[in-house]
Amino acid sequence: MNIKKIALLLTLQPIKHTIMRFIYSILCLSFLFVACQPAPDNSANEAFEKNSKTVLSLLEGFQNESHDYDILYSKDVVVADNGFGSTRDSLNLDDIKASDKMNWDALDFKLLTDPDLLPGVNAETKLADGSVRYYGTWEVTRTATDSTEAKSGELRIYQSFDFDADGKIIFQQGYGDFSGLIRYLFSSDDDDKTEE
Repeated sequence: MNIKKIALLLTLQPIKHTIMRFIYSILCLSFLFVACQPAPDNSANEAFEKNSKTVLSLLEGFQNESHDYDILYSKDVVVADNGFGSTRDSLNLDDIKASDKMNWDALDFKLLTDPDLLPGVNAETKLADGSVRYYGTWEVTRTATDSTEAKSGELRIYQSFDFDADGKIIFQQGYGDFSGLIRYLFSSDDDDKTEE
């Protein structure tokens, strides 16, 4: 090896060390940056999972004509009254209890589909907030009496549930043609034939 090559190698050696130190520094800073990232906020998903259990309990209780209202609902719950021709815009907890009793006295409810539960979002922020949206199909049956036979119809329904800090339902609303179903169930058989 000649002296020029040796001199060149000796002058390049410190440059190689500087470049390697720079690369190692960048690599270490990158690892440090990635490691210091905050853990993702999974609280909305955890709240959704917890609140979904409450909705499933509500649906099962409704089907079995039995609710533990104090566990499911906040004492300040508001249920939007979206029924056709309704004279009020919402129901409170006492109204819900009375409405459920009236429905259970006259009708039987059977959930036909597995509940499809989806996470909801805050209306203002559009971010997941632990609320629950529900889609399902119910069979609703007017029970037989001495003078009438049982009569059934299917109702597709969408409901949304918002929860308070204690995991209780604070706001509920539902959409489905319940008025049309009631009209069908309580119409006479002659009325049904003329509509066909």
